[in-house]
Amino acid sequence: MTSRPTVVLVPSWGSGHFMSALEAGKRLLATGRGAFTLTVLVMHAPSEAMASEVQGHVRREAASGLDIRFLQLPAVEHPTGCVDPVEFASRYVQLHAPHVKAAIARLGPSSRVAAVVVDLFLTALFDVLHELTVPAYVYFASPAAFLALMLRLPALREDLTGAGFEAMESTVDVPGLPPVPPSYMPACLVKAKIQSYDWFEYHGRRFMEARGVIVNTSVELESSILAAIADGQCVPGRPAPALHAIGPVAWFGSTDDQQPHECVRWLDAQPPASVVFLCFGSMGSLDAAQVREVAAGLERSGHRFLWVLRGPPVAGTRLPTDADLDEVLPEGFLEATAGRGLVWPAWAPQREILSHAAVGGFVTHCGWNSILESLWSGVPMIPWPLYGEQHLNAFELVAGVGAAVALEMDRRKGFFVEAAELERAVRSLMGGASEEGRKARRTAAETSAACREAVGEGGSSCAALQRLVREILVSPTEGNDSR
Repeated sequence: MTSRPTVVLVPSWGSGHFMSALEAGKRLLATGRGAFTLTVLVMHAPSEAMASEVQGHVRREAASGLDIRFLQLPAVEHPTGCVDPVEFASRYVQLHAPHVKAAIARLGPSSRVAAVVVDLFLTALFDVLHELTVPAYVYFASPAAFLALMLRLPALREDLTGAGFEAMESTVDVPGLPPVPPSYMPACLVKAKIQSYDWFEYHGRRFMEARGVIVNTSVELESSILAAIADGQCVPGRPAPALHAIGPVAWFGSTDDQQPHECVRWLDAQPPASVVFLCFGSMGSLDAAQVREVAAGLERSGHRFLWVLRGPPVAGTRLPTDADLDEVLPEGFLEATAGRGLVWPAWAPQREILSHAAVGGFVTHCGWNSILESLWSGVPMIPWPLYGEQHLNAFELVAGVGAAVALEMDRRKGFFVEAAELERAVRSLMGGASEEGRKARRTAAETSAACREAVGEGGSSCAALQRLVREILVSPTEGNDSR
């Protein structure tokens, strides 16, 4: 009896990347209907906090009964002399290449490797995949707009001065998007992080070697951008990699908790669509001055709110701590907002909160996973980008998707937002008088329906998954580019 082939998934260790890639792998499994298994190669996360998160995900999924095998790769030394997280991650992955090669080679005698899917920051592994002559795919957990930009980076470099994007007087051409103001270029690509630009450009070039790029988006969300990439507008003169838009990829199931979270219980007592939810992601925290402005803006807005307020990061990591509310909040704020506001100082179940009927708006850092969760639930947003590609996501959310009310911020002061501006944006989104808010709410509801249709039977993302599975199974080596 011939053993079934396996698809090998190599995710990044960051929780958002890891879980998104794993969910995409599970969708491949379900679409394949038992035609192959899934093997996940797990790298040691570079910090104890991240390692604990990853191992928690692995334990939960290993016990799920699905046809997934997890293989822990040997630990490697941390690279030294890195100036930013992107350079560290890229060089850290390079050190894993021999272990990835050995793990895949060992699978050969018992299980044919039909394809290897790597995270967008793991393209350095392409060298060993080409040596092994296995088809290589990229899993792109961010939106297609950022993929288009990464493919365009070599050409854009020619237009930059030494000061980088922030000194440009003209807009930036990202195919498929309206002209992008330089201020909305990703924070990871500004002048002070030129090493990041180099590494993002490196990965963008290597995407062209992949047999395909699996993107966490849908035709309904980013049709013009996907079409522009496919038409070769990002890298003129070269065929674009095949695109597989299978999103939204996120986990929308129920939790295993017996009792509802305290935040959810509080929401149960609030009127429908009355609460604005503020949460800044797994690495988002605000300094003391910004906390004071947020508190003042929320108090003056008069609207109900649920604010997930985290403390400063753990020493040596980017992960926030639980906040001491008595220490960080302005005196009298909790008393003044009692009954209409809840400030939560620790982790909160964002997906459950966004799907709650009481939530009518979301102030978000614009991580793509958070945006997709909000759109899935039909919740309009106020974008407050902080790091990574989030500024480009914020631009697309307002100018492209249209499910958000723009928020003005002072980028010279670390994306600082004044109390009056937050108050204006919350009133616009949550009140009934603003046409901007009405449009955002209407668009969010329409986008929610489109996202659900895309992943349902016969939807565009469902069809893309089916085509991808056929491609993986029919010819495991044809089309692999070993340039």
